[in-house]
Amino acid sequence: MIIASWNVNSIKVRLPNVLEWLKQRNPDIACLQEIKCIDANFPVQAFEELGYNVAVHGQKTYNGVAILSKLPFDEVQSRLPGDESDGQARYLEAVVPADTGVLRVASIYLPNGNPVESEKYSYKLDWMERLQAHIGRLLAYEEPFVLAGDYNVIPAPEDVYDPQAWAGDALFRLETREKFYAMINMGLTDAFRACSDQTHQYTFWDYQRGAWARDHGLRIDHLLLSPQAADKLKGCQIDKDVRGGERPSDHVPIWLELD
Repeated sequence: MIIASWNVNSIKVRLPNVLEWLKQRNPDIACLQEIKCIDANFPVQAFEELGYNVAVHGQKTYNGVAILSKLPFDEVQSRLPGDESDGQARYLEAVVPADTGVLRVASIYLPNGNPVESEKYSYKLDWMERLQAHIGRLLAYEEPFVLAGDYNVIPAPEDVYDPQAWAGDALFRLETREKFYAMINMGLTDAFRACSDQTHQYTFWDYQRGAWARDHGLRIDHLLLSPQAADKLKGCQIDKDVRGGERPSDHVPIWLELD
């Protein structure tokens, strides 16, 4: 089973890119972020024609997450628990049937948090605390799950082209990384790092300052696994070449294979 994550940076703009990649990679489940549209405007039919069931939690112009699955959905939950007043569309969770029970998958678009002097950074940290609390509830089910998405977190210096330049950024501040590793230390596995210790492997390159041409990237898209899912991990890869296509997203897909 192949499970993928991709921040598409507007599904309206990137639909041809996404459809082409789906045909080539053929993931069983694909989690999309930053779709930037309301549910009614999501191109459901285009994905159904490729054999996918579709779940969407959208928002006009900003944010928005979706899950495409070749397996039927047993249940779907939108919104991250813990703050009923939070209207931003950043979390979508689904359960699908698996050979040995069920598989739970979430599509996550964690807040950016910049500038750090603003309320945006406190919102990011609060959101991460809510996610950690929810992870605790999911772990209690003792079932395989994959938390896939754009975490807007650079975990370590080897995951950014110039650590010093990003030291004060919301994606790399110590407080951000501490909260990220607090989640990992609950018993989760970073799928990419479990499969590779190669440094300077990125999932994001800014559109500005020639970042792509100079390989000035960041690894901020992650697939975090429960112990039950990690036991079945066969591999994890980043489809870097997608960034060099026509009208690309600034992110590329990352995907894993489960036995």
